[in-house]
Amino acid sequence: MKSTSYDLCIVGAGISGLSAATFARALCPDLELFILEQADRPGGAIASYSDGGYLAEWGAHGFLDNCAESRELIRLAGLEKEVVTAPLAEFVRYLCLNGRLECIPQKPLAVVRRPLISWGAKLRVLADVWKRPLKGEPSVSDWVAHRFGAALLPFADAVFTGTYAGDIERLRIDAVMPGVRETERRHGSVIRGMLAKMRTAGREKRAKRGLPSMISFNGGMAALPRCLAENLTGMIGYRTSVQEVIRQPDGWLVHSNRGRLHCRKLLLALPVNTSLQLLDAALPVMPPPISAIPEARILSVLLGFDSRAEIPHGFGYLAPETEQRFTLGALFSSHMFPGRAPAGCQLVEALVGGRRHPERLHLGDDELIDAVYHDLSQLMELTPPVYSAVLRPSSGIPQLEHGYTGLLRWRQSVHTTHADLRCCGFGWRGIGINDMIREARQSVAALVDEGRAEQSPEVKKIYF
Repeated sequence: MKSTSYDLCIVGAGISGLSAATFARALCPDLELFILEQADRPGGAIASYSDGGYLAEWGAHGFLDNCAESRELIRLAGLEKEVVTAPLAEFVRYLCLNGRLECIPQKPLAVVRRPLISWGAKLRVLADVWKRPLKGEPSVSDWVAHRFGAALLPFADAVFTGTYAGDIERLRIDAVMPGVRETERRHGSVIRGMLAKMRTAGREKRAKRGLPSMISFNGGMAALPRCLAENLTGMIGYRTSVQEVIRQPDGWLVHSNRGRLHCRKLLLALPVNTSLQLLDAALPVMPPPISAIPEARILSVLLGFDSRAEIPHGFGYLAPETEQRFTLGALFSSHMFPGRAPAGCQLVEALVGGRRHPERLHLGDDELIDAVYHDLSQLMELTPPVYSAVLRPSSGIPQLEHGYTGLLRWRQSVHTTHADLRCCGFGWRGIGINDMIREARQSVAALVDEGRAEQSPEVKKIYF
């Protein structure tokens, strides 16, 4: 550490912390800031795996290009020419239904025309117009069944399996889709809210309507945190573990294994549970309502095939729990982005474990590879794999279950009481890359312009 006093201290050099620092420098070039990171590299859960011509991901595989803050960050990182895309209009995702892969179109009318559910179930969806909002904080399962009918539960299960590796019986709709829940309350139903939004949308917005693209980078997702960190050279202290933060009249005192530093403003860019550990001691007069939220862990089984394997064109597939598959789903990685497999080969990344099946994480590599290959072979015409590996990420996926919305309200009260403190990161207001980048920018803007109000949650569209 060059100094022991800074304008802004950021704890965590994952995508949230790196994004916050990058935006802070863009907003206030003269700001003295420092980032503390306990690992010996930037990126947090974002890391790419490369072996023998195969390129895979330990964490996120990409993000949609429909977030202005993310596009700005790519520009600030100097990565515009390294972006690779997989347009949703050209790629599809499959859903495992009744033991076979069914193509799920990205357009709602196309979904309606396909015989995925009965016409009676399709008409039941329209009953949303007359259904009153459920009180309290219902589970995703209860909410979907109430608003649209039980026939849509496998589709909802797939959506939240793909996002959270979670259990829709435990995930709360107010937590995972707060914007939709707010629309439902305001208009009486989701359909009415969507119709109202369409009526009030301007011509400019209608002209821009279209499907986004999934994006990554040449060399994998690790390119983004790596380039952001390179632009912050000298401002990141690696192998620095924060042990305690203490409130002071003129800011914050941060204790780490490498000494102490003082900062006027503090940003905890950490996963929810890590933040709670620090805040519980730092704010004794207003402790968090819960000490931790559950996490789901998954692992990836990589299977490489030669050109004879008949892997469908698209992003991959997801399997609802009702299908009783060993694999949660799989990404057809070499179809999505270039350079993911050697010439003449294909790569599939299968996901195992999640909230419902943590016991599978303890299986040995050979047993996992055999089980996944057997599972996939029932859905696709595969040849024996020419490559295999198992990736076991150390980080878990925050589960937005009972008590989470109360935790968000508590965080808001902390931000209101302490204008020089902000918390963002993995699990705060979402787990997607766009969620974290957007909130990192809002957090920095609030610290630079103290008192700026937090934005209301947006209504997120669902893409398969």
